[in-house]
Amino acid sequence: MGKFTRRELLQACAAAGGLLVLGAGNLFSQERKGDHIAKYWHAFGSDAVQCDLCPHGCVLTEGRTGFCRGRQNRNGSLVTDGYGYPCAMHVDPIEKKPLYHFMPGSLAWSIAIAGCNLRCKNCQNYSISQTSPLDTDVPYASPQKMVDEARKNGAEAIAYTYSEPSVWIEYMFDTAKLARAAGLKNVLVTCGYINEAPFADLAPYLDGVHVDLKSFDEGIYRNLNAGSLGPVLKTILNAKKHGVWVEIVNLVVPQWSDNLEMIRKMAMWVRENAGVDTPLHFSRFFPLYQLAQLYPTPDETLIKARSVALGEKLRYVYIGNVPDADSNTYCPQCRNLLVERNGYIVKVPGMKGSHCARCGSAIPGVWKGC
Repeated sequence: MGKFTRRELLQACAAAGGLLVLGAGNLFSQERKGDHIAKYWHAFGSDAVQCDLCPHGCVLTEGRTGFCRGRQNRNGSLVTDGYGYPCAMHVDPIEKKPLYHFMPGSLAWSIAIAGCNLRCKNCQNYSISQTSPLDTDVPYASPQKMVDEARKNGAEAIAYTYSEPSVWIEYMFDTAKLARAAGLKNVLVTCGYINEAPFADLAPYLDGVHVDLKSFDEGIYRNLNAGSLGPVLKTILNAKKHGVWVEIVNLVVPQWSDNLEMIRKMAMWVRENAGVDTPLHFSRFFPLYQLAQLYPTPDETLIKARSVALGEKLRYVYIGNVPDADSNTYCPQCRNLLVERNGYIVKVPGMKGSHCARCGSAIPGVWKGC
């Protein structure tokens, strides 16, 4: 695949909800930096390396690039091709991630570098995720620059999003460390396909994680996403173990992940392993990429999915990408309206700190001023 044109990159980031920064004058350095040696790999024989970042475990001979398109054997070392080259930068409402129990109404400086270690047939950001960072002609931006831009734009968090941030974990780690020192929160929007050790290194600098739990079936993960379910479930458990706030998102794809019995099993797993207070979002699919021939998820399917999850005693279940859906947060004890959402217009009328203002119940999440 050749380099993207400016028009193609702008279209890609429009799909992601992001803004490409191209030709940004004196904001960003224009010179191309040298190789950035990756973490999480080891030598494999005389002329190969094996990547230890994700469950794929790619073994790469000289010049070969991993499944993620972002990590390459160069001169006997594994390098991360995207370090310092974000192709998308934008200020988003935190609810767009979506995160509903994480500082409602706040803004996140959202960034992405090209690449992904899955191959989702339904990917909405495929022009970014399914290409190499070397094919995005964008200027260099240091981790400190991302922190500076976040603060300048009034964001209270940096969100690593749009593509698959674990692929560019070195840049994310360096940025997150600086962000934490500057008083900013860090949010990871991920497919969860990462090994335990790299996640454990990153977790102390994370405040919130949105995990795309794409289905609850190994066959669907293999055929729709080119991955497997088990590692994603482990990432959810590891995030909880490290004290990172977790919200789970399930995109309900017609004919693929809309089986209500499978959704019931997913909700049961969330209840028994992540806990009843873990928010679960069911999002509407729109035809795109390799599944453009399908139809949008019917409203009734999403309503039934939510009903199934509530029937399994999950306390916070939401429907996304449906304008008329009730996306508010209510106290599970007294039904007080805690957080009111009209699109991205957010009010917090029923909270006192981290508690319900009416009955005093503790409401799990990350709340402003707490």
